[in-house]
Amino acid sequence: MRSKYFLSSILIVFTCVLYKPVAAQTEVDERSMQFKGLKFSSKDSLFFINFRFRMQNRMGFTTESADNLGISEWDARVRRLRLRGDGYILGEKLAYSVQLSFSRGDQDADNTGVANIVRDAVIFYHFTDNFYVAFGQNKLPGNRQRVNSSGQLQFAERSIVNGALTIDRDFGLKAYYTNKLGNAVYQLKGAISTGEGRSVNTTDKGLAYTGRVEFLPFGSFTNDGDYSEGDLEREQKPKLSIAGGYSYNKATTNTGGQLGKDLFAPVDMKTLMLDAIFKYNGWAYAVEFIKRDVNNPLTYNTDGALSYAYEGYGLNNQLSYIFKNNVETAFRYSYLTPSNRLENFEETREVYELGLTKYLRAHKVKAQLNLSYNVGNQNHSLNYDKNYWGAMFQIELGI
Repeated sequence: MRSKYFLSSILIVFTCVLYKPVAAQTEVDERSMQFKGLKFSSKDSLFFINFRFRMQNRMGFTTESADNLGISEWDARVRRLRLRGDGYILGEKLAYSVQLSFSRGDQDADNTGVANIVRDAVIFYHFTDNFYVAFGQNKLPGNRQRVNSSGQLQFAERSIVNGALTIDRDFGLKAYYTNKLGNAVYQLKGAISTGEGRSVNTTDKGLAYTGRVEFLPFGSFTNDGDYSEGDLEREQKPKLSIAGGYSYNKATTNTGGQLGKDLFAPVDMKTLMLDAIFKYNGWAYAVEFIKRDVNNPLTYNTDGALSYAYEGYGLNNQLSYIFKNNVETAFRYSYLTPSNRLENFEETREVYELGLTKYLRAHKVKAQLNLSYNVGNQNHSLNYDKNYWGAMFQIELGI
């Protein structure tokens, strides 16, 4: 009887969380989040934990070429299945966040050969309301689209620019500071981390150093909307955030710094990140530029096999409008080009993408349909054999 009562209670709580109108809150990965979800706390209020989960189920395909609509590849799978716990111990100053992933594509197992279940395991200490530090594994203060939770995206996946050039989760020490200049807000973020991402078993001598500055001239966005794609809040006044960041990863052994497969020799990687987001009355525009330089991107083993770190730059643009019925239309243009040293191994890529999203409960419950035209080597002709079409349908459900 007790187990039946427990299961019934869980179903009742889940139903209330899913359908009861509550104030929206943006999920972020740079601090512990206190949601109106499944909450447990001690009688003395010194311990608190909040449980959440979310999943993304998708089905999509790419064509053989632009003028041959035969199916080249299918993509039908659970893209993400995550469990997250946030809370504090001994009072709100000492907080924590834990996030686990359970789908294969979310564990980076194909690159590392290891099932990386742990995405976040980080402790926060709040010195003041404006200043806190983090110790452990979570996202570095990198480009905006990467720091955006995947649950806050308006397309089913991040751009090709982010995929090739982003910095990612890393273990280390981070610091975050927020203050105001009149009505304007500025944020300073920095990190010293291992530089090898979340798949390391031992740490080498090289470290990564990351810094980021954000400036919000018109004040804060509603519900942290500067880290959520699309203007679901329908900002009543124009809101803008502009930011710049830089990361120096010394002696990394992965093709993408914190991500990717192993290199045959360590390299030094420098990444410049510039981005901005604007929202007003249902309209949203986001732009992002990333440039990466590597001291020697080509590495070889004793047998002459090659493994290289991606070097180049990219630009991503996203424009969207959300209607009063919570249907959003969005357009994305992404451009990615390798450096001259990689032109024999990588091609310039462009993606034109249309998105249609129905938000049922903000970003937590939504259905997304994306259509894309993928262009290689700046040849937009339908007859070019490296061009192709793509389509993706995804449903996200979470609490």
